[in-house]
Amino acid sequence: MSEEERLVVIRFGRDWDPDCMRQDEVLYRIADKVKNFAVIYVCDLDQVPDFKQMYELYDPMTIMFFFRNKHMMCDFGTGNNNKLNWVLEDKQELIDIIETIYRGAKKGRGLVVSPKDYSTRYRY
Repeated sequence: MSEEERLVVIRFGRDWDPDCMRQDEVLYRIADKVKNFAVIYVCDLDQVPDFKQMYELYDPMTIMFFFRNKHMMCDFGTGNNNKLNWVLEDKQELIDIIETIYRGAKKGRGLVVSPKDYSTRYRY
């Protein structure tokens, strides 16, 4: 399947950052499972200063999603629909998010709702 038909998942950060290392390990483990509908890349924040500023990539590790050159947004319940900016170590949760965004993208949606609510309002 060509890249144009798949969701592009980009992890922005720095290779030496501990959060990036943990997230990269998860991304590496799921890459084969999502290869039919998503392709995963890692990008060094220092190499893309304009992109960093445009998308306000100020966190140590950020994952963004694109489909056919269009930024895909996902409502995680955190108030930030542009990106996933925390380490998600549960492989199945990450696969579910990628698949949900892909399905929404194929239907022409620019914003999808995450299969899990990551808001902290119910955690004590």
